Order: sequence, then structure tokens, then C-alpha cells
Amino acid sequence: MPQPVKIAVISDVVCPWCYLGKRRLERALAETGVEAEVTWLPYELNPDMPAEGMARADYRTRKFGAERSAELDAQMQERGDGEGVTFAFDKMTRTPNTRRAHALIAKAGEMGLANAMAEELFRAYFEDGADVGDTEILVASATSVGMDETTARAIVDDEAIKQEVAALEARATQMGVSGVPFFIIEEKFAVSGAQPSENWKQVLLDIAKGAEPTGT
Repeated sequence: MPQPVKIAVISDVVCPWCYLGKRRLERALAETGVEAEVTWLPYELNPDMPAEGMARADYRTRKFGAERSAELDAQMQERGDGEGVTFAFDKMTRTPNTRRAHALIAKAGEMGLANAMAEELFRAYFEDGADVGDTEILVASATSVGMDETTARAIVDDEAIKQEVAALEARATQMGVSGVPFFIIEEKFAVSGAQPSENWKQVLLDIAKGAEPTGT
């Protein structure tokens, strides 16, 4: 029996392209029947974000301007509709610091829950408009995927784990990663961006045959 394809995903839970990229990869895996072992690595789009986050309207206006921000949200909402993702930008009031969310995903990986944890945080932020920098939201997200509450609270408050996350992010930067999503396949092939499912299908089939991927 073929071994599962190893795919490391570098992403941030407040990156809409990362959520779309996850969906597109999952569709390609389902349609090709290729088995994959997916791991998650952290990347903070806003590493200098205050611990308490900030109002999303203020953040987006500073970054893009109010009009351009609205245009980008509308475009992403349309893309999401095509992938089964219901972006609820109207519900999103905060842009959070994501360090603690990444800590939860990292430790969830040791319990076999990383994919479920990443999915829940994406869903909570983009579809419920939840502040995934808030302790209670993070704990609720963790318990919903099977982590016990005491463990979840300990993780989000653990400074050593947050430093581990920072070290992993530094390694990604040293590797040349400057944007997400970014995928590393079999520890040697790189796929950048939220590739269409058709591209992913070609990549996965190539890898499954032992060939160098040609779909990207």
C-alpha cells in the first residue's frame, strides 16, 4: 500500500487565501483518492499585532483604505462561494493576534487533532466572525475538537509554547517563505498560494507515481 503523501501547510488562521487553499487541497485529495499526512506550521501575517488585537475596520482601512477593503472582501466572498466557504466579513469586528491560536494548533498536532483544530479556527473566524485571539473563543474551539478544557487553557497561557511558535515562524522565513499559504510536499517540493484543485490533482497524481510534480 502506498505511503501517505506528506504535506506541510504553512498558514495563518486569519488568511482567507489559506482557508480557500485548504478547501482546494481537500477537494483534490478527495477526487484523486490520494492519501495524505497533513501537518500545520505557523505564520503570522501580523506578528506585531497587539496581544489584544485591534478593530478590523481600523486595520483594514490603514492597510487598504475603506473602499478597497470592501472591494477585496466582496471578491473573496465570491471566491468562497465557489469553494463552499461562507465568508462572513460583516460579522468580523476584530483582527486578532494569532500567536496563541498557532500554539493550540501546534499542540493539537501532538494529539492528532491539528487538522481539526485548524479547520475550527478558520471556521470560527471567517464564518462566525469570532475573535480567535480571545481566550474563551480559543478554549471553546479547542474543546469542540476533542481537547480538554484544562489542557487548552494551559496551552494558550504558556509562554514557552508561544516561543516555540515564534521559532517555527523564524525557520519558515529563513526558508524564504514570505507569504501564505505555502505547502511543502514530501519535504522537498514547494507549492505556493491557494492553487486551484485541478493543479493540486496533477501535483498529487505526479507525487503518487513517484514523479516530480508538474501541476503548478
